[in-house]
Amino acid sequence: MENIKTIIFDYDGTLYNSAKNYGDAFRHIYSQMVEAGDAPERSFTENEITQWLGYSAQDMWEAFMPELSKRKQFYYSKEIGRFISDRVRRKEAELYDGALDTLKYLKNKGYHLLYLSNCGPDYMNTHAECFGLRNYFNHMYCTGDYEFKPKYEIFNVIKEEYPAEYLMVGDRFHDMEVARYHKVYTAGCAYGFGSEKELEDADVILKNISDLQKLL
Repeated sequence: MENIKTIIFDYDGTLYNSAKNYGDAFRHIYSQMVEAGDAPERSFTENEITQWLGYSAQDMWEAFMPELSKRKQFYYSKEIGRFISDRVRRKEAELYDGALDTLKYLKNKGYHLLYLSNCGPDYMNTHAECFGLRNYFNHMYCTGDYEFKPKYEIFNVIKEEYPAEYLMVGDRFHDMEVARYHKVYTAGCAYGFGSEKELEDADVILKNISDLQKLL
């Protein structure tokens, strides 16, 4: 991987540990859905909730509650996003240990650093402001700006603007499948929310985001 020039980062489960805030938001909004008669009362395990991290909101709702109307899916999705954004603005959110140090290290080494997340622009911009992410990334892409197309399709935009070779860093199958369609190296984040099987084809496995400083 000595010829890599551009590194593309997923966000949730890669740089940002979103489990607690997403879990709290999910349970809070689901209780509202129950009160409104839009969902049956039930409890959720952590794994049942974190399995959705890394999905676009559109794909999550289509898998979780496809019977819910599009209008209500959109409404509750916005409510989850609002809950999380409020937490982030109150500084009740944490990146993984070493995340910013690693971004700084790679930026100083001259790599092009890109953000690519299955999120909407409000989520992306709130986190960018809170953590100063634009100090590190050359460009920030979110699937919400591209009609929630899969990451491998948005990569077509990236490869027109940034030089090869490429490294995709992420924790879910959405990240790894970029390499099925394009000539891209992949680093799977074992500390994130994906399963071991999702990362089985990764070129390298990271136990911590700081491992990139040893590799590059």
